[in-house]
Amino acid sequence: MQRKNDFEIRREKIKNLSDDELKERFWELANKVVEPMIEMAKEYTSPSIERSVLLRMGFNSLQSKAIVDKCLELDILGKGAGHIVLRLAKEENISYKEAGEKIAKGELIEKVKEIFKELKGE
Repeated sequence: MQRKNDFEIRREKIKNLSDDELKERFWELANKVVEPMIEMAKEYTSPSIERSVLLRMGFNSLQSKAIVDKCLELDILGKGAGHIVLRLAKEENISYKEAGEKIAKGELIEKVKEIFKELKGE
């Protein structure tokens, strides 16, 4: 089966666009394609997955559980527990291990809320 050459017909919609407009259109369409994957990643994480990530970062199981529980309390688990730990470490200029330990102990929770408030859309 040979494909019909319909390039000119498909090109009609975009032939008058400038390079900048074409780039903008490309990124608009690329974002539409990726959006469902991003939503799935947000929706389909779980405490189990996040604990597993933290274990691989070097936290023990008790610390991992405590960090994930705090993230659940704050309703930010969808941001990724490891990401939350790393962001706090960066903001506070401390090691990620120290940041995770502080979250596990309930310390710096206000700072975590502040960092992720804008991302939650509050």
